[in-house]
Amino acid sequence: MASGFDAGIHLGESIQRDMVAVRVSRDQRLAVVGSRDYFAAHPKPKSPHDLLRHRCINLRGGSARPYRWEFEKKGEAVVVDVSGPLIFDDADLMIRAAMDGLGLTFSFEEYVAPQIASGTLVRVLEDWCAPFAGYFLYHPSRRQQSPALSALIETLRL
Repeated sequence: MASGFDAGIHLGESIQRDMVAVRVSRDQRLAVVGSRDYFAAHPKPKSPHDLLRHRCINLRGGSARPYRWEFEKKGEAVVVDVSGPLIFDDADLMIRAAMDGLGLTFSFEEYVAPQIASGTLVRVLEDWCAPFAGYFLYHPSRRQQSPALSALIETLRL
């Protein structure tokens, strides 16, 4: 691998085909959430396209542009370039802003599960948020792996 690394961990959909991938998490799912206060002043979206009329709180990862929200329902894929007042590079801040009523955000379901369970955040568009392959440890195909890499793979493998 580049930069002298033996392995990496990434979402399955982003791993290059020439790498060996070992599942290390269960499937993941995203959730669109907003606060009760936000929904008191704005109608709940019924489709991903409705998000274009909402204040959305976005996440910027390693790329220069914010994440484009991806949805799927019954084989129909929809990608929405949302806009809004805030873009974060920290998921906790993004969730906090949604809890404070500043807009809707799109986060991993497990990150917002406690807030949904407590009623602090309300989930919408759940039927558009299909599960997808979770995290995988990936490494180049080599006949002889280091003992450390082999031990890591066996420890993390599901």
